[in-house]
Amino acid sequence: MAGTRMKLELSRVVQGRSRLGVLRGLGRTGQHSLEIPGCLLYTHFGTVPHLTQDTLHTLTNLPSVTQVTLSSIAEHQEVLEEFKDGFRKFAGLHDTLLYCSLHDPAAPCPTGYTTNKTVSVWGSGGRIELTVAKFMALQKTVQPDWYQSMADGETWQNNTSRKRVRKSVDRTLAHLDECLLVHQNSQELEGVELFGVVEGGDILEERVRSAKETAKRPVSGFCLDGFQTGSMDQALRTQLIAAVTKELPEDKPRLLQGVGRPDEVLACVEAGVDLFESFFPFQVTERGCALCFSFDISPDPERAVLELNDDERDTAGETQQNGDLNLDDQTQMTPFEINLKDKRYQGDFRPLVEGCGCYCCANHQRAYLHHLLVTNELLAGVLLMIHNTAHYHGFFGALREAMANDKVDLLKRRVLRERGGQIERKE
Repeated sequence: MAGTRMKLELSRVVQGRSRLGVLRGLGRTGQHSLEIPGCLLYTHFGTVPHLTQDTLHTLTNLPSVTQVTLSSIAEHQEVLEEFKDGFRKFAGLHDTLLYCSLHDPAAPCPTGYTTNKTVSVWGSGGRIELTVAKFMALQKTVQPDWYQSMADGETWQNNTSRKRVRKSVDRTLAHLDECLLVHQNSQELEGVELFGVVEGGDILEERVRSAKETAKRPVSGFCLDGFQTGSMDQALRTQLIAAVTKELPEDKPRLLQGVGRPDEVLACVEAGVDLFESFFPFQVTERGCALCFSFDISPDPERAVLELNDDERDTAGETQQNGDLNLDDQTQMTPFEINLKDKRYQGDFRPLVEGCGCYCCANHQRAYLHHLLVTNELLAGVLLMIHNTAHYHGFFGALREAMANDKVDLLKRRVLRERGGQIERKE
């Protein structure tokens, strides 16, 4: 049966919906835990992009759950079946849990390829069509600790018809029932947690129906799909998520797919989300940018770190006009980062972020990162990924601290200041 070990212990519920707590009993032996709100560790085929395992573990306070995707694993099914010992050992991962999702949140996923019986994923060799039988055979081969059920997630586009959205919800529930049947009769998946997927596009009634029906099934948690950046504005997203979480049981975690920007994270936590995918630092790294937003909530100005100076507040996210979002393109620079390819950093000998303790900030300057980027040196990606990963996970630590100490409003002012207070309005 799904959900035999995982237990969500809430220590606080802030302002009605924001949940602070710990997920305990994770993994087949139940020895792991994960603080919420929190995020998973984003990977490509089990490896954080640009970083070796040794380099990655120079970072502290990494989440205990590593995300892998079927889009990168499916084409290697035969090799994994021959290997027999599961993906964790195959990829050389050590003391971590595996969460297996369907799609890579940082990669575009073409639409129009689902049927009543199949969904498609895209690997390096092209499209791979999955039936429930093949999907579940893959899960038995990967041997994850958690995985999301197969789902029809193609209704995130805002011009999707009500009929298509309804069909998506129906298909996803049918897939879940089939997955549960195989899961509950599979010795290989004993002790593995299955998350149900909530669909429904931008239609409130379908979102609520999907949430209610999924909650009736014996799942360990919930994936909220179709809310990714670019699919809808934040006000609508927040309204729909709040309606969905109201229908979900209090004692099971809610994982939001495809959302990573700090402002969106804050709004979604307020709507009741517990967990996020941490692909955002990778996207920032690929742009040649460094996360450089403040999340310090210390009352002592002597200890205040991670502050942007005035000129950076004016230029961070300079590709955005007047702080407006480009909702149609996840590749656009955001107000939470600085573009180190810019010539202004050619002679800037400060660390990426004053007070940041990561290896990059402790040993290198902005001018050096600028040089590495303009000369296309591979080390640029390594150093940026170290910093961006550390900074992003530090933000989640600060969020939990703020919730524990009634400082959420202060944290929001720190994080959202780059857009002149525009995000600070209640959605």
